Amino acid sequence: MAMWIQAQQLQGDALHQMQALYGQHFPIEVRHYLAQWIESQPWDSVDLDNPGEEAKAKRLLDNLVAELQKKAQIQGGEDGFLLKIKLGHLASQFKSTYDRCPFELVRCIKHILQSEQRLVQESTNASSGGGAQAMDTLSQRHQQINQAFEELRLATQETENELRKLQHSQEYFIIQYQENLRIQAQLSSLSSVPPAERTQREATLQSKRATVEAWLAREASTLQKYRLDLADQHQKTLGLLRKQQTLILDEELIQWKRRQQLAGNGGPQEGGLDVLQSWCEKLADLIWQNRQQIRRCEHLTQQLPLPGSIEELLTKLNSDITDIISALVTSTFIIEKQPPQVLKTQTKFAATVRLLVGGKLNVHMNPPQVKAVIVSEQQAKALLKNESTHSESSGEILNNNCVMEYHQATGTLSAHFRNMSLKRIKRSDRRGAESVTEEKFTILFESQFSIGGNELVFHVKTLSLPVVVIVHGSQDNNATATVLWDNAFAEPGRVPFLVPDKVLWTQLCEALDMKYKAEMHSGRGLTEDNLVFLAQKAFSNSSNNPEDYRNMTISWAQFNRENLPGRNFTFWQWFDGVVELMKKHLKPHWNDGAILGFVNKQQAQDMLMSKPNGTFLLRFSDSEIGGITIAWVAENPNKQGERLVWNLLPYTTKDFSIRSLADRISDLNHLLFLYPDRAKNEVFAKYYTPPLCMCTDCLVLIISTYFLKGFISMTVSGAVNLKGVIYLPAKPVDGYVKPQIKQVVPEFTTPNPEPSAGVVFMEHTASSSGSHSNNFGVYSSISENLLDPEGDFNLEDTMDVARHVEELLRRPMANQWSSQQS
Repeated sequence: MAMWIQAQQLQGDALHQMQALYGQHFPIEVRHYLAQWIESQPWDSVDLDNPGEEAKAKRLLDNLVAELQKKAQIQGGEDGFLLKIKLGHLASQFKSTYDRCPFELVRCIKHILQSEQRLVQESTNASSGGGAQAMDTLSQRHQQINQAFEELRLATQETENELRKLQHSQEYFIIQYQENLRIQAQLSSLSSVPPAERTQREATLQSKRATVEAWLAREASTLQKYRLDLADQHQKTLGLLRKQQTLILDEELIQWKRRQQLAGNGGPQEGGLDVLQSWCEKLADLIWQNRQQIRRCEHLTQQLPLPGSIEELLTKLNSDITDIISALVTSTFIIEKQPPQVLKTQTKFAATVRLLVGGKLNVHMNPPQVKAVIVSEQQAKALLKNESTHSESSGEILNNNCVMEYHQATGTLSAHFRNMSLKRIKRSDRRGAESVTEEKFTILFESQFSIGGNELVFHVKTLSLPVVVIVHGSQDNNATATVLWDNAFAEPGRVPFLVPDKVLWTQLCEALDMKYKAEMHSGRGLTEDNLVFLAQKAFSNSSNNPEDYRNMTISWAQFNRENLPGRNFTFWQWFDGVVELMKKHLKPHWNDGAILGFVNKQQAQDMLMSKPNGTFLLRFSDSEIGGITIAWVAENPNKQGERLVWNLLPYTTKDFSIRSLADRISDLNHLLFLYPDRAKNEVFAKYYTPPLCMCTDCLVLIISTYFLKGFISMTVSGAVNLKGVIYLPAKPVDGYVKPQIKQVVPEFTTPNPEPSAGVVFMEHTASSSGSHSNNFGVYSSISENLLDPEGDFNLEDTMDVARHVEELLRRPMANQWSSQQS
């Protein structure tokens, strides 16, 4: 509800934009009276591209209808009577409108909430000091566009008025011309009239004809001037339309596409298309109105030919405005949701294309079909140069045809490819020039449709961002490098898919920082010290001065083709390994500031030697991809009075999938303070795995619940249910025991006289010959009220408990529970 409260505080144009979000498809009263409920629902959890989630969308619809009905029922009094009727009617309306298409309701509400959030955020930024300048620039640009639209609207209205005057004048001219023809016919018929009468009538008719012909001559000249003036006005309007279209398509839309490309590297989301679509639709409407006016002028000219060059001028105007609308339609056929840029064969992927002017031009009245094909870099170049008119393919994509759908709630015309899969790929002959993971492809989306009753037919195409095709997960790392470099350094309007071979180090730093922050889901990115460390690694340089690297350039080969000195991996492979390790296992610790990471061994030693014994820090391994080590300062056990900095063998993803970093640090009692001086428990205690409760009540409750739910069979781990009594094996099965995993550094290990319960786990192995008749502990029957009264059981929510049960069923119970057997 907080967002709705903020949305109601919007002013001016932002308020109008917010109000325009609502209508018959979603009345604003529903948003107002159910604000808190609407904002608390998981709309974003519904994947609109997954037909399997329609049931989830249907539940949200049913819940919305129920909330409306509930709200209606509680209305009372004279003032609430009409609201009660209104809300009840809206509940029925939602049920009938969206029952067969619940995805449309979810899409509509997601669109509304995202738009409200954007408007509120823009308003907040505009009022804050930090974003004031950027918002002022944005507001000025938007104001400029809106003013131009108003100027175009007035110009179009003026030419419409002038055209009507011209039409009325021409209609009167034709009437007078017909009158002149009638007079001439009367003159011709005087030959049969007696001479005396003929002379009198002829003089009258001749005088009248002279008057009419003189008027027609003057009016013809006036009409021709009207036509030329109107054509001149249309010429000026076309100039304004071109200017406005250039501003929207070549600046605003290109900027949106650039933001979309940077979002592939982890940059901020490109933002919604609502404003752009509204501008493009206004353009389409104005262009179409002017085109219809020009065509009416042509019709008037054909209806009454007059001497002069007006026909050629109107033909030129018609051609020019047709080119303008063609450019608008073809440029606004865009990819709203890009396919994955690292594309693995035989793997399902999705994409969405959208025509920003589809609704305004009524393209959806005959919904076009969109086809997707994968093309190589060379084929893409040929397509953009118009050297290839047919779509050659470099592979086979399954489910690559989709019909564009019009969504009434949002006014969008789009095609959602939900289940595409690249079956095979045909690679070019590289002859060793580049690796497979440096070869770029693109997904070409194309369609054909007509507007104006087949008056204009358009064949539209659009190319996705570059795609690197892989066949195995081991290629993902290098493919991602190609994509990151391309996304970061591609120039607008480039020849596909040229990128510079060298860039400034500072430019690469921006790309790496963007990527790192996105993967960490944090505003805590790479510091200047971190970037100096990376520069030292990339350039094999020892300087600690950031200014020394500011004007240096780094090549693609240095980035991800040549191995680092003395290593068997590249700079990018090392950095990407760090990112993968962090995002999978250590993200919370990075966001807490617990990991310094980008520190070499010598720097770690210098930092720790000035600190008390037991001080430690976490740094990334120089020698191993995706490795992190603990360095700490302590006494040398072999030489009294000497202090040394120790480094543990690096941990990797495999290690942390077995035991977490926090638990490993907890195990090592000689680690006391996280650099510089924070007690380790203060930093890591909240991440320690809590000890498993060993009390009888908890064990019996857990095991019996799983037993009665069917998750423990009557023979699993020797557990048997007999008349409500649970028997558990008290001795190791087949003599196998398994030690608990615990972090130990031998040089710093001290005996622990009281090991925690459960240090030894049973390794369960089935044995047909072993007899356990004398090795069971017996426990009293469990009352039913300890179990779930509803009978509902969520396996996902209780997987941790399931694992604990598995452990418990393997543990020797005789010693732990012997006091309970009496």
